Amino acid sequence: MSSPLTQDDPERVGGYWLAARLGAGGQGVVYEAYDASGDRFALKTLHRAADPFLRERFTREAEAARRVAPFCTARIVRAGVDGDVPYLVSEYVPGPALATAVRENGPSSPDAVLRLATGVATALAAIHQAGVVHRDLKPGNVLLGPDGPRIIDFGIARAPDMSLTATGAIMGTFGYMAPEVLAGQRATEASDVFAWAAVVLYAATGTEPFRGENIAEVAHRTTTVEPDLGALPPAIRPLMAAALAKDPELRPTAADLLLGLVGAPVKAADPR
Repeated sequence: MSSPLTQDDPERVGGYWLAARLGAGGQGVVYEAYDASGDRFALKTLHRAADPFLRERFTREAEAARRVAPFCTARIVRAGVDGDVPYLVSEYVPGPALATAVRENGPSSPDAVLRLATGVATALAAIHQAGVVHRDLKPGNVLLGPDGPRIIDFGIARAPDMSLTATGAIMGTFGYMAPEVLAGQRATEASDVFAWAAVVLYAATGTEPFRGENIAEVAHRTTTVEPDLGALPPAIRPLMAAALAKDPELRPTAADLLLGLVGAPVKAADPR
């Protein structure tokens, strides 16, 4: 959901007219923006005072997103990363984030859960095929577009040739980070698969699968608790359980997820 611009927001960035705020965080702001032809985009800016590490990460976001097939993410249209206010311009995806949809409407129906699981698994398989590990898959980074879910925000994504990191830093979102990442290991494709399962379970239940009163409790539950899968369609529960395995070696790949979901029986609609 958009909100009006504030007095601190610029009117234009990189030749794009800014119409509203789509979101804001500690590192920057995402705007609804228009070019000279009236076409609509999402324009993400980094705060002017951002340090060199954040600026480099911002550049990597554009590089990682451009590696991925555009059908599963918001296509990067333009990147201005060298000026005082770095910005990325991407395709505008009309639709809420999964986090917003669940917060406003409650858990998804079983059929919607299957569609979401399949769509996000397809996107994740394409991301991994491009040699990218997303590292921050969560409900806020899944947009429910009219043509299916899109995974966005590659700000902490990695590819094999991207070596920038911060010593000792754990990057991601608690509740969706895999146990091995919480233990200080490098995130891998298997870590994304764990996050996929946590996202799907959130859609089915309307609650964080490893929710706790504080970060320490969330981390403890992530590494020790097997979440209740009873709200999921029965056909995909074994696949979900495998994706949530504490040992990354036991998890299926994103391609395996997709094959398992396609092969899962779907209950026929009641003709009445």
